[in-house]
Amino acid sequence: MSQSHFNAVFLAQRVTLLRTLQRMVDNPSTAEDLLQETYLRVTRALGERPIEHLEPFVFQTARNLALDHLRARRVQARTLLDDVPEAVLHNVAASHGSAEDATHAEQLLRRLSTSLGELSARQQRIFILSRLHGASYLEIAEQLKVSASTVQKELKLIMAICVGVADRLNRD
Repeated sequence: MSQSHFNAVFLAQRVTLLRTLQRMVDNPSTAEDLLQETYLRVTRALGERPIEHLEPFVFQTARNLALDHLRARRVQARTLLDDVPEAVLHNVAASHGSAEDATHAEQLLRRLSTSLGELSARQQRIFILSRLHGASYLEIAEQLKVSASTVQKELKLIMAICVGVADRLNRD
């Protein structure tokens, strides 16, 4: 099976594959990423061995990648909750603001939580280590086996997302 034949199959099935992935992961951006990863994985597989039934193989690869992503998201969600001890959550001092302030804070927290939940596993880990555990860029870099520059760039992106969420809420 040639690469050009695979390219033709992939292009013919791209829209269907993308819709399938979007339904599975409920996130258009993630679905696009998974679609690209599907292309790369199948291309790699074609280089290693012949694939007799290419179209089903492509769909199965995409499905498996989506399921892996969903499993990782469940693990990340549990990890995020496990990283903050329950005693700490219950000992956070409540402000004595107005009901409007409380509603605003609740909306902000909900939107931040949604946005942070869409980060990659590495980005979530960087955020947790930095903001919840107070780890330095170097400590995080060593733990995640990346450069301190990567940690800094990822954290800058994460904080920009947080600021953007707050700005959008304040404009609404």
